[in-house]
Amino acid sequence: MAGSVAGNPTFALQPSAEQVVLQTNYITNFDFLNQYLPDTYEKEFERYGNRTVASFLRMVGAEMPSNSDLIKWAEQGRLHTKYINVTSAAAAGQDTAVLTINDTLIPNTGSIALRVGQTIMISDNTGASVLTNKALITAVDTANATITVAYYEAAGQQVAAAVVTSLFVYGSEFQKGSSGMQGQLEADDVIFSNSPIIIKDRYAVSGSDMAQIGWIEVTTENGATGFLWYLKSEHETRLRFEDYLETAMVEAVPAIAGSGVAAIAAGVASGVGNKGSEGLFYVVNNRGNVWSGGNPSTLAEFDSIIQRLDKQGSIEENVIFLNREFGFDIDDMLASQNSYGANGTSYGLFDNDKDMALNLGFTGFRRGYDFYKSDWKYLNDPTMRGGLEGGKINGILVPAGSTTVYDQVLGKNAKRPFLHVRYRASETEDRRYKTWITGSAGGAATSSLDAMEVNFLSERALCTLGANNFFLFKQ
Repeated sequence: MAGSVAGNPTFALQPSAEQVVLQTNYITNFDFLNQYLPDTYEKEFERYGNRTVASFLRMVGAEMPSNSDLIKWAEQGRLHTKYINVTSAAAAGQDTAVLTINDTLIPNTGSIALRVGQTIMISDNTGASVLTNKALITAVDTANATITVAYYEAAGQQVAAAVVTSLFVYGSEFQKGSSGMQGQLEADDVIFSNSPIIIKDRYAVSGSDMAQIGWIEVTTENGATGFLWYLKSEHETRLRFEDYLETAMVEAVPAIAGSGVAAIAAGVASGVGNKGSEGLFYVVNNRGNVWSGGNPSTLAEFDSIIQRLDKQGSIEENVIFLNREFGFDIDDMLASQNSYGANGTSYGLFDNDKDMALNLGFTGFRRGYDFYKSDWKYLNDPTMRGGLEGGKINGILVPAGSTTVYDQVLGKNAKRPFLHVRYRASETEDRRYKTWITGSAGGAATSSLDAMEVNFLSERALCTLGANNFFLFKQ
């Protein structure tokens, strides 16, 4: 009989932070006539363990300064020429034909990267046949995106007229004493850009409340302890802000023209919103690879992922940051490859004995490429993406290492991690992580306000280089 986790009691999702100072945070019972005092545990119990979710970008990326509101970089295009939507005006069996290139043409030029004298291979796209041709380009009409070809085969054109085919250039052939190749090909770089966003937070406490001492010793994940509740709130504000520095880079989306945020930015200044930014999920969903419809849980499904990676950058090492469900699916898939998996538990620790903890998990595997897996707390945390049904993301595959790109600001080639953060900074202003105290309490003496205000600010953007090498796993 299959069991399940009971619906009640469940985990708490109610935020513990509020915008007001609660009287319950401080001693309120001053009845000295009560002879029966309660026994108390002085230290606050950390029932949710480490509540922070930031760690992902620290593991896979780097941070570097930037001076501008706009960050631009160029990524290499393909080296070889191939078109996948080509039709012929000639009938099957013809020795020559005029082919029309229906693919999206080279940006800014509207031309095709084919020249007279080049040799091409043509293949039927239907998949139901193996009809192919080898041909020589004898004329090129760039204005109409057509080429005239002569076939090498005596049987002439293999496919019928108007059948969609693919072609790629594999070389060239010229006669003795002929002139050189006509025209030339220029490198086709693809320019990408992103804009930083300003992230802020603030904590305030009055001077009177700072003088009050509680009876519970509080603590936070960064090691701060004490009997002062305002210290706990300040530290939790700081931890929350540090989490947002990462989650904003993961979740950010640009404000599309005609959207509500774009209208706010274009109208009367309200101080909030601007133009958004391109976060990790947005970029990979639009420029990378996407797996949807459940987790890949068989070798055949992973083979399809590997075949897609073969068509991209073929990065040797990759890390999959995933939620618990996806991690278990990979463990089960790898365990099933063991010939004893059906009748025993010999996988994991292969020399198991009765006194040894049984290892039922895997840290990675190799199949064409090296794949490592790591739990991503952000995808499991019920106060963040954990537990979502709509828009659920189970994991993301990130290539390891760095890549060389042309930095438009530096004006030279530079090696950059595939994933890194650029923050605004100059010789006089560093906006990576700013914090300052204002007011007249807590050591501050900047205004007549009888309070301590702690301000947090950062201005940053995430650069996702080579998004075609990333894989997003959606439910």
